[in-house]
Amino acid sequence: MNNVVPAQLGRFFEDFEVGTTYQHPFGRTICEADSTWFTLLTCNTNQNHFNADLAQSNPITEGRIIVNSGLTVALVLGLSVIDMSQNAVANLGWTDIKLTHPVYIGDTIYAESLCLEARESSSRPEMGIIRMKTRGLNQDGDEVVSWFRSVMVPKRASGIGQDYFPKATNGPLTE
Repeated sequence: MNNVVPAQLGRFFEDFEVGTTYQHPFGRTICEADSTWFTLLTCNTNQNHFNADLAQSNPITEGRIIVNSGLTVALVLGLSVIDMSQNAVANLGWTDIKLTHPVYIGDTIYAESLCLEARESSSRPEMGIIRMKTRGLNQDGDEVVSWFRSVMVPKRASGIGQDYFPKATNGPLTE
């Protein structure tokens, strides 16, 4: 017997439980190339992000190159997608972004999200709205960033994010 677990994109509205913290499974170590690339891509000319000589005189960063905070936010968001918004149809907003601890080259970032609210959409009955608090942690457990975010996710009955995997023309996978 060959059981098949069908592919699906992320969680549906019914899968979220208010009060549950989702620890996202991946961590990501930030290398110097990541930070320099992101900083230059976004035209951020603050040399504390790419000039080691100048960064040595910064008392806040203890003389180290600091990672661009935009990269930190983007990375933590990306780490949270697998659990919180991989199946989302709309990102509805962010509030209260707080940068709570510096991130340095070589830090490994993790993320977790707390589901604060799950309500049905008043305008789209096949959807729900999830409100969460997400935070990023470094390898030492220091919180580096946090925010509140709302996304619109489909209900399972909507069919969104399901039945997209192609049927093999040569039959099912066998030994």
